[in-house]
Amino acid sequence: MNTALLFVGMVMAFSALVLMRKMLGASGVIGYMGIATILANIMICKSVDLFGLSATLGNVMFASNFLATDILTECYGIKEARKGVVFAVCSSLGFLLATQMMLLFAPNDIDIAQESFRTLFTLTPRITLASISLFIASNFLDINLYEFLRKKTGGKYMWLRNNVSTILCNGTENFLFYAIAFGGLFGWSDIVSMGLTATIIEVIIALCDTPFLYIAARSRNNVNETVFAGAGE
Repeated sequence: MNTALLFVGMVMAFSALVLMRKMLGASGVIGYMGIATILANIMICKSVDLFGLSATLGNVMFASNFLATDILTECYGIKEARKGVVFAVCSSLGFLLATQMMLLFAPNDIDIAQESFRTLFTLTPRITLASISLFIASNFLDINLYEFLRKKTGGKYMWLRNNVSTILCNGTENFLFYAIAFGGLFGWSDIVSMGLTATIIEVIIALCDTPFLYIAARSRNNVNETVFAGAGE
């Protein structure tokens, strides 16, 4: 059941991203990144089993940001892709600040949500710092690697640059995140196992997003906008 829902969720997320790109251009993709980052910060609180492995529901939404930066880089150039990362980080920080402020309000006698909110939104500073810093680093690296491969292949093999940049950057992010967030709390064998599990699931997600990149790229000329494909060096 969980596996089927995972694929349904992927199709919904990637389709929404392509639709926002078609309707609103670069602004739609950048807006999607802000929404996806906020949703991922909520969904990551829930753990499930996928493909016999333990994972969190934030994987799809976080991974979809790599598809978003690839679409921005492919269709508008790396400057727009970098704007998307900055906007996503600002959205995440705004969300975190708002939820922490909300927890400071004293609930009244009829409130039933405070403890649930506290469970969802109480932060561990080390984990939060690791998550935000690696989100920035991995997405900027993905953008630069994607553009590098685009130039090296003369604009051919979009599937190659999409998967190589996403899998390398996302996989590296996973291992570094668990090392920074949980180093000293868990054994290194456990940290490597958690990073490997997250990477396997996100490799599957990355492979599934490739058709949506082609759809987004092929529809770019149907949007009433100036296209900066290959620009932004």
